[in-house]
Amino acid sequence: MQTYRQGTPTSTIAAAARVAETTVRYHLAIAAREDPRLRAAHRAAARPATRVTAAGRRNLDDVLALYRTEGRLPTKRTPRERALAIWLARRREGDAAGIPSPDYAAALDEIPNWRNPPTKQADDAARWDRRLDEVAAWLATGNDLPRHQKTDDQEERTLGVWLHTQRIDDRAGRLAETKETRLNEAIPGWRVGRPRGGYKGRRPTTLSSPDGPRRN
Repeated sequence: MQTYRQGTPTSTIAAAARVAETTVRYHLAIAAREDPRLRAAHRAAARPATRVTAAGRRNLDDVLALYRTEGRLPTKRTPRERALAIWLARRREGDAAGIPSPDYAAALDEIPNWRNPPTKQADDAARWDRRLDEVAAWLATGNDLPRHQKTDDQEERTLGVWLHTQRIDDRAGRLAETKETRLNEAIPGWRVGRPRGGYKGRRPTTLSSPDGPRRN
């Protein structure tokens, strides 16, 4: 089946072997059950060498931008992400068949394990880790705990909503012990949040800065 894997049409294989094309297709069906990647490899090999197009460049840039800003690969949550997910799946298909596009692959190598389709569980875990780091960084610059409402700062609101969700999960008993431990270590006082009306005078000891009260 190596000839078929290399992109040769079934009609050409049948003519060379002097058998009916249906016979070739019959044996290919058996081989495809044993090797599910056989037909994908044939289709990939039969296509002209992949070249970087304007549309492909836009897709590449959008995939990289999504990873850089959100730390994940495209899913099917929006029409644009669905299109990017399909485009990326084709890049994986060509790579698995041994005929990747060097230009696309070299750029995508910025993303660890891009050749492996992401799972929702892994995607959610990576996003949780990223938010924890972002809240810790927010506090490290001298800010109070981020608010999830009554703020016009989009970054603060995003982090505040995430932190508020952790409190809800904690009260409902849904927060994993490992996450609770990490929150306690990275964000002291995360369960309490801000007093109504904000901090007046000295802030709680667990949230204070060595240089004095932090500014909001």
